[in-house]
Amino acid sequence: MKCQICDNPATVHLTDIVNKKKREVHLCEQCARERNLIPEQPGPQIDLKALLGLLTSPLAPGGGGAAESRSEPVATACEICGMTVAEFKAAGRLGCPHDYESLRSTLEPLLERIHRSMEHAGKAPRAVRVRDWKKQMQAAVATENYEEAARLRDLIRRHEA
Repeated sequence: MKCQICDNPATVHLTDIVNKKKREVHLCEQCARERNLIPEQPGPQIDLKALLGLLTSPLAPGGGGAAESRSEPVATACEICGMTVAEFKAAGRLGCPHDYESLRSTLEPLLERIHRSMEHAGKAPRAVRVRDWKKQMQAAVATENYEEAARLRDLIRRHEA
């Protein structure tokens, strides 16, 4: 397709629809720049994946973040596929099944926040799950595991509300 002003190849195609009437304009890059339809100099390119990774990554160890209080070492990459935490956060997908173990210290808090539990509840009806949680809570009280009992109590209250 050719530019509607000069006969150079059209690289900018604009479509405008007003009152159900469609109007198309086909211009070359130079004619589009002269009419201020595209910027004169393109601005700096932003790497959105890198920006997202920066925004979602924990604070550096010297910054007083949560990583400072952990006693266990934090895995930085999967030994099998090389997937890093930053790559996972940017892509939203893991690289291989081994990543669940390699990146466990990072994934567990994230999955617990998302699913509000680290137990797989399946597709059981809510009443069945609540009944099971009540039995587990009674067992936890019997063994004096009060933290687990309190967690189950709160879970039951959330689901019964």
